[in-house]
Amino acid sequence: MAVMMKWLQRVLGTGILLVLGVASAQAQEFEKNILTGSSTGTYIQFGNDIAGLMAECGQTLNVVESAGSLENFLGVRKRRATQFGIVQSDVLEYLKTYSANDPAIARAVAGVRISFPLYNEEVHLLAFRDVASPADLAGKRVAIGVQDSGTFLTASLILDLLGVAPAEVLPIGPNESMEQLLAGQIDGFFYVAGAPTKLFLDPQIDAERFHLVPFDDPLLQSVYVPTEIPSGTYPFQADATPVVAVKAVLMTYEYEPRRNAYHQASCKAVSDVSHLIFTRFSELQQSGHPKWKQVDLSDIPPGWDIAQCANAGITANYSMSCPARAAETVPDSEANSAYRQRICSVIGC
Repeated sequence: MAVMMKWLQRVLGTGILLVLGVASAQAQEFEKNILTGSSTGTYIQFGNDIAGLMAECGQTLNVVESAGSLENFLGVRKRRATQFGIVQSDVLEYLKTYSANDPAIARAVAGVRISFPLYNEEVHLLAFRDVASPADLAGKRVAIGVQDSGTFLTASLILDLLGVAPAEVLPIGPNESMEQLLAGQIDGFFYVAGAPTKLFLDPQIDAERFHLVPFDDPLLQSVYVPTEIPSGTYPFQADATPVVAVKAVLMTYEYEPRRNAYHQASCKAVSDVSHLIFTRFSELQQSGHPKWKQVDLSDIPPGWDIAQCANAGITANYSMSCPARAAETVPDSEANSAYRQRICSVIGC
């Protein structure tokens, strides 16, 4: 808990700087941004896929690199012209836990919504074999990811939930973590990523020394999504490993179109993106990042609400000007109608 509270104090204290540091859009087209992740990660590829749909409709959605979920959460809340951010769902869950007693956190959470849920990301914990469970990290040296990353938040939250106090917690990235583990400088490290991830294909990972630590604690399985990494997913992994996963979501804000011109234009942007993801979902699954195949648009994670502007975009009568595909416009299909009904039964369109 101490690690996360230090982070909260830091990011909430710098929120004003983010507001002042982003200039108002002066271009003719209303500025729209989506915060993603590193240049080689899955988040930025999802952002590029969504931006590609917008480009075909003559709109620009700027795809912005970031440190990850924590930066994205704060960016959507504090940075002007930043309507979207891809974040791990436990960001909001953690903040809500503390919002009742901290006005600053409550203000950060207020108005946070999602456009759509995305895919599950598995929590990997690679460690020496004497670490049989996350609880065995007590008194050990463990890396938890760089600050402002989703791995940092999830690892910190898991350690807090289990009441585990490592001897040393290192806020370093996955590549440096791997180097230090192989050199025996740390006992294990967390990495939240969709399996399989290239990091663990390293032939230097000796199966006799290292393993993926199983997550079979009932408390963790009640907070996160229980799943497993199948045997053989990684060269050193002979058996299936029970783990937990956290869902990535496309975060936005509850814009109020009647409030001012900025809110109106931002709401329209959220509706447009929602409309494109919904109406061209099969195309994203076929030609976008492979993780689109694992997305269930109706699988809303607990604690999150769908933005009303996103709801507006999936209604049958929503109109969006999209010259690039005007010739392909067709009436709402029976399949789309059924899927819309399925989503609306969950999110209340």
